[in-house]
Amino acid sequence: MERVTGKYYIETPYELEKAAQVLAGEQSSGTFVAVPGETEELKARFAARVEKITHLETVKEPAIPGATSKTGEYHRASIEVSWSVENFGYNLPVLISTLQGNLYEITQFTGLKLMDIELPPSYSKHFKGPQFGIDGCRQLTGVQGRPLIGTIIKPSIGMTPEQTAELVKTLAEAGIDFIKDDELLSASANSSFEDRVDAIMRVINAHADKTGKKVMYAFNLSDEVDKMLGRYEYIVNAGGTCAMVSLNSVGLSGVKKICDQRELAIHGHRNGWGMLNRHPLLGIEFPAYQKLWRLAGVDQIHVNGIQNKFWESDDSVARSIEACLKPLDNGSTVLPVVSSGQWGGQAFETYRRTQTTDLLYMAGGGIMAHPDGPTGGVVALQQAWKGAVDGLTLEQAASTYPEFNNSVKKFGAK
Repeated sequence: MERVTGKYYIETPYELEKAAQVLAGEQSSGTFVAVPGETEELKARFAARVEKITHLETVKEPAIPGATSKTGEYHRASIEVSWSVENFGYNLPVLISTLQGNLYEITQFTGLKLMDIELPPSYSKHFKGPQFGIDGCRQLTGVQGRPLIGTIIKPSIGMTPEQTAELVKTLAEAGIDFIKDDELLSASANSSFEDRVDAIMRVINAHADKTGKKVMYAFNLSDEVDKMLGRYEYIVNAGGTCAMVSLNSVGLSGVKKICDQRELAIHGHRNGWGMLNRHPLLGIEFPAYQKLWRLAGVDQIHVNGIQNKFWESDDSVARSIEACLKPLDNGSTVLPVVSSGQWGGQAFETYRRTQTTDLLYMAGGGIMAHPDGPTGGVVALQQAWKGAVDGLTLEQAASTYPEFNNSVKKFGAK
């Protein structure tokens, strides 16, 4: 029988083998004491197995509250635990309950993070995964050979549908590939969802009729499931190509229901990510996180950005991009969404670290605050990426491309 393996980074004051067995028992057939019916046959079939333990280091202070060490030592290790697919089948919520669930409550651990998941081939056959992914998003936007250039509507809240549509018109004429609602807006007092879709799609459809280029707009339909399905249909009927979902707010089952409609590219926003990941010994790492959302069918997912305005390191962002680009068994990939204080200056380090243009590269102020206006901002980002791919330094690109040079003067080399 196929098995799913969870890879964890743990800290414990107990012997590593004993702590790992507690994890395996708590998340499968075991309890703190033997119970009637827990036969050897049952355990052989359904009990989790500790597959590997690698001691890393021993420290004197616990990472988070838990059992107190009698020796004053806390052991850190990488461990791998596997479960039979028979335990949960192809039920993603129960899979997550198994891989994470009560683990974070167990007193034996003073640190625990799910680092990665190994899934059997049947998962990629059962779950359809992204309908569009990287290649499909490129086809929808008509962009090849460079990153998709995108931006976010700001201010986040308060603009009317007409004001938003006017900004979209400016951006479309500037040559933008992608625009999205802010995650804080779905429907507000002065911008109902339907009115905003109508106003924006009139602009996008008219621009497409005139130029042949259809800007991808990610409308934030995050809400209760039935309302999201209605909004999804509204976008489709208006001629839209994309919808945005706040992954952690909506939840796996809700997101999968939306992805299962298979008509729109789904932009997965991971707002709340820091709550799940920021502590080095608590939560979940992105390689594991993105696999779950890819199984659900998300086509695009946020990865933060190089030299970003948040806490995440460049190394972590680079690993996240690499994880998105690594195909699952069915060959599917998900488009990494690079954002957070980006402008053309970061393109050079981003390309150096990742060696890919399969990105949705998002800039807010980097486009809207460009000295030459939004058109100059879009052109400057395209120039920066061309320079990066062609092997130019930032300084060489600035001396070659006037719009990018104006970006450097405005935003400074970071």
